[in-house]
Amino acid sequence: MSDLGKIEITVQNKIATIEFYHPKSNSLPSYMLKEMTEAFNKFSGNPDVNVIVLKSSGDKAFCAGASFDELLRIENFEQGKEFFMGFARLINSMRKCKKIIIGRIHNKVVGGGVGLVASTDYALATTKASLRLSELALGLGPFVVGPPIERKIGVEKFETMALDCEWRSAEWAKESGFYHDVFSTEEELDKAVNDLAANLAGRSPEALESLKKIFWENTEHWDELLEQRAENSGRLVLSDFTRKFLEDFKNKKKK
Repeated sequence: MSDLGKIEITVQNKIATIEFYHPKSNSLPSYMLKEMTEAFNKFSGNPDVNVIVLKSSGDKAFCAGASFDELLRIENFEQGKEFFMGFARLINSMRKCKKIIIGRIHNKVVGGGVGLVASTDYALATTKASLRLSELALGLGPFVVGPPIERKIGVEKFETMALDCEWRSAEWAKESGFYHDVFSTEEELDKAVNDLAANLAGRSPEALESLKKIFWENTEHWDELLEQRAENSGRLVLSDFTRKFLEDFKNKKKK
């Protein structure tokens, strides 16, 4: 599977960079979710790292969310729950991570990818980085990724995104507090990300850790909450509606 997707990790000047890539629009299969989770856990207690930058490669989507190939292979509740627990563990590793996480969002974000971005502490994007929660169209819902998204933009806007499944522009995301700033080009985005990361790398690690705790107050129950959400998704993915949607999708791929 490593020939399909990969995670590249670098550390320089107290800045850790986690960069992921998958040829299918940077979708996230389970093994990549696991590697990213392990990376955030590892860097959380690393004294040589003050800040983490999360980014993806290529000129397509920043992240297309869950791997449809894996969704198609789910045959029972246990497999379904474990599939969605991959996102639950990743989100929890990011909120618990003692380091500030900067998101570099260069292009569109779909489904689980929206939850990934919402779990960063400071997201910077280009004007191409529109957002969409598409889960309801599959007969599911943004259950596991819901808590970090709702935390960012509030209940009303989360409800709207979850129910209408429509695209939201990068400017909308900025106005809603999802992105902290939006840039016209990737060059401008990179400069902003690099400048912010360098700035934070020189700050007090203790102060940054204390701020991170404050940012994520009142989320201590998320280990249990996100597991419950994963169980809900694990059941729904076996529903007649979702199985038909996935079968139709599989048949379209064969044509």
